[in-house]
Amino acid sequence: MARTLLGALSNAARTATVPVPFTSRAAAHSVFGQRRDAEAQMRAMSAVGTLFAIVDRTSNATALVDWKLYRKAKSGRDEDRVEVTNHAALDLWNKPNAFMPRQEFVESSTQHYDLTGESSWVIAYASGYSVPLEMWPVRPDRITPVPDREKFLKGYVYTSPDGEQIPLGLNEVIQLRRPCPWDPYRGLSPVLSILPDLDTSRYAAEWSRAFFINSAQPGGIIEVPNALSDDQFDELRERWNEQHRGVGNAHRVAILEHGKWVDRTISQRDMQFVELRGATADRVREAYGISKTAIGDFEDINRASALAAKAWFAEQQTIPRLERIKAALNHELLPMFGPTADGLEFDYCDPVPPDPETEAATLTARAEAAAALRTAGWEPAGVLSAVGLPEIPYSGAPAPAPTGWAEATAALTGEDIENAQRWVVVTEDDDNRCDPCAEQDGRTYKNRAQAYKDYPGGSGYIHCTGAEYGNECRCRVVKRGRKGEGS
Repeated sequence: MARTLLGALSNAARTATVPVPFTSRAAAHSVFGQRRDAEAQMRAMSAVGTLFAIVDRTSNATALVDWKLYRKAKSGRDEDRVEVTNHAALDLWNKPNAFMPRQEFVESSTQHYDLTGESSWVIAYASGYSVPLEMWPVRPDRITPVPDREKFLKGYVYTSPDGEQIPLGLNEVIQLRRPCPWDPYRGLSPVLSILPDLDTSRYAAEWSRAFFINSAQPGGIIEVPNALSDDQFDELRERWNEQHRGVGNAHRVAILEHGKWVDRTISQRDMQFVELRGATADRVREAYGISKTAIGDFEDINRASALAAKAWFAEQQTIPRLERIKAALNHELLPMFGPTADGLEFDYCDPVPPDPETEAATLTARAEAAAALRTAGWEPAGVLSAVGLPEIPYSGAPAPAPTGWAEATAALTGEDIENAQRWVVVTEDDDNRCDPCAEQDGRTYKNRAQAYKDYPGGSGYIHCTGAEYGNECRCRVVKRGRKGEGS
């Protein structure tokens, strides 16, 4: 089965049809208008510039995001997961097949999804092995689901360009779909909702092109007094085209023999064809829910709004596509690797760019919350974990704000910071000093609050016994200087 399928895929690549330029009615009719199949939806990308820009931007943004494989944590929290750097599933995802890396695989797959509403990955196995060997992004119009009354889905059929139909099992196809309200087996394409608008845009472009090709001005009528023979008619047409057709021959003086030129001036109604193209571009962006800024229109935009637009695009456009891929990898691809994939999961790196202002505000809010919890008596380690801050050394009490140059320098450099933050008891050694005050001489406190708790206002030890003998307290607390002296 693997050889047959890979041969068909190779044949499909060799016989892939080249998109036909939209220069004739037959070609136009075969792509738009009555055709609503997946091939017509895919070809629409090369027909309308706005659609190309949208699909190219979304598929590129999705493909550029990095992926990692993790072992799930018992706590269920993402931050507790352990990254797995060596696994067959990771190797396959980084190099789906011998001809394309993951980035090209994802880009091609996302193009199919954006244009047709679905994307199909065909899984190839080596003969005699049950582990996936390769993955290929296959055109959605070549994959047909086979419904089943009991199991809902029996499998798929791949139709090669030469008409060969190859049956595929459920373990050989992974299908990503934008759910279709009336068909649970197929995806819903945004292109279907704008087919008339795409036709309008193409017709307006062809009209503008014809406007310049046909002498760069509206057409007119050549009146002749008598009927012309076939030879005379052909000669007149050839001479006119030779001398006046094309942009380079615009506005040349016409010399007519036995004829009269009747001009047809351009009307305001004709000029509105150009405006139609702008209106069509708006309809295409509405169908995909995308802004002008997202596809490169930076008119009237500053740095702040550009950063906001970039974040919006990642949140509203890139992440939903990544989530569909993530679900396919975790729920369909990983189980194909058996017990070796138990407890593993793929996850993408966050594509949303960091906002410096938001990060600063978040850090401030977390710090304030941590301070409030610590003041309430909660343990430091639990406080940091609760507010989402990393573990940092804890000194046991908050440091006072530096008030002088020496203290500010110490706080910033960490030099002698312990001395700069401590208060010391100074006593007068005389006959009136009591024993409790004598014992306090030289005692240090970590901060002002602790010192003033024993010495209200900075002097007068609360356990002083000198008052019993009519003596004032002989000690006080002072801020210890940088060298250790009281000051």
